[in-house]
Amino acid sequence: MNNIICYCGSGNLFKECCQPYITGIKKAPAAEALMRSRYSAYAVHNADYLWATTYPKRRKYHSKKAILQWAESNQWIKLEVLNFTETVVEFKAYYLDEMLKAQIHHEKSRFIKENNIWYYVDGDY
Repeated sequence: MNNIICYCGSGNLFKECCQPYITGIKKAPAAEALMRSRYSAYAVHNADYLWATTYPKRRKYHSKKAILQWAESNQWIKLEVLNFTETVVEFKAYYLDEMLKAQIHHEKSRFIKENNIWYYVDGDY
């Protein structure tokens, strides 16, 4: 896994891009970085990171088990960031579903920074 290009589409090595966020070595410095690392977490099936980076007041709407199941049932192909502001990131996530049918998840995600930590709040599809 040392020389894998990051799943988030940055063109950088995973170990130098999203992996430090996912492993907790670093905190995402901005909403876009958090969104990219969350996509990478889906690709590497890290439900703990996805849960931890979900805004605490919104976690009751998600379960680690469901997150992991969705991450594992899909093959993550590509992330395309379309637009972003300080707190909103619009993206398209390309993947193959469990039937190997091509899918595109298009979302405008909202993020919040609290106690110097960025969190995913929710998104519009």
